[in-house]
Amino acid sequence: MPRRKAAHHWDDLRHFLAVARLGTLSGAAEVLDTDHTTVARHIQRLEDRLAVKVFFRSNLGYALTAVGERLQPIAEAMEASFLAAAAMQTEKPAISGTVRIGTPDGFGTFFLAPRIQKLAALHPNLEVELLATARLFSLSKREADIVISLTSPDHARVVSRRLTDYQLLVYAAQNYLAAHPPITSAADFQQHDFIGYIEDMLFTPELNYLSLIGDKINPRIRSTNLITQMHAALAGGGLCVLPVFIAAGQPGLAPVLPEAVSLTRSFFMHIHEDNRKAAHVRAVAAFIAAEVESSYFFEKKFFY
Repeated sequence: MPRRKAAHHWDDLRHFLAVARLGTLSGAAEVLDTDHTTVARHIQRLEDRLAVKVFFRSNLGYALTAVGERLQPIAEAMEASFLAAAAMQTEKPAISGTVRIGTPDGFGTFFLAPRIQKLAALHPNLEVELLATARLFSLSKREADIVISLTSPDHARVVSRRLTDYQLLVYAAQNYLAAHPPITSAADFQQHDFIGYIEDMLFTPELNYLSLIGDKINPRIRSTNLITQMHAALAGGGLCVLPVFIAAGQPGLAPVLPEAVSLTRSFFMHIHEDNRKAAHVRAVAAFIAAEVESSYFFEKKFFY
């Protein structure tokens, strides 16, 4: 195959993978540092070459066709080979040092912690300190090198990016639902016990969301810690608003009115301007962004 044609084929597949992972042309364009028309042109050229559609188009975005689903692992294998070859050709100093990550308890415990070993394998000389707790971290006071938060930065010397949106649903233990009156609408929430945050101890207003899902909801069990709330719900303590990326991994929990009651929040990643060029900090930030972008739970809505 002529070298130029091979390069074009890989370029089309690279754009295909970005759309497959993110579900939209605009999202893929942002990751690839291009514009959505360029992404669309590569997708069209790929489909013309294959003489078949690889995506269903809709107002909600792009979804893989059966052919697209078969093509994705092939393209990912090519991507892995390409990245491995590039790594061999580029001599870079080993990443080393200590990076402290400040993150909300749920994201740090359920998303980052299971992936830290992968990061350690990529950079054997790197040390990671994961502060997963319900509080705000100050970059200016050097409390962390990287901060994951629910809000955009409030400091001028902070480099920030929006990591992703995430979905929250109302959950309850199966045994709780079986022992209490049925819930057919949000109005029924008033008849049930809730688990939530201690309002006057919230570290960010983005967590004050019980009033958004129903009137006169006053939780009987309160905690500043999301993981504590989840375990109280698992024990049958009542209904609880939880992120899908956490609750979906708990077989004992079931979503309540998922198609009618759903909230969306966002995660942001912040780095102090002084650290933006530090190789070890950049490596960890890139790893976190890549893991979020490839996670199934941050790509679409989940209604179980």
